[in-house]
Amino acid sequence: MAGQTYLGIPREEIPWYPTINPDLCTKCNACMDFCTNDVFAAGEFSTIVANPFNCVVGCSACEKLCDTGAISFPNKKEFVNLLQQLREKYSKIPNISS
Repeated sequence: MAGQTYLGIPREEIPWYPTINPDLCTKCNACMDFCTNDVFAAGEFSTIVANPFNCVVGCSACEKLCDTGAISFPNKKEFVNLLQQLREKYSKIPNISS
């Protein structure tokens, strides 16, 4: 999903993706079974976030599926503020392809 944008912002600049606490992860694979975007992969000791920018911006459904609470996402209020700043930044950049 490299090269994708969200609201005109390069996806790689949007820090919305899960993190996994390896001490809590039981490798049950519920997150891998649920996510169709290949965000997760099997690691040696726990599931890992292999493709963070494949995560759908704003989606946190896998967090609710994790029975052990191993998955977390950024604070939504702080994220919304950052997203507003990024939208402002990218709205000022002229579109070269026009």
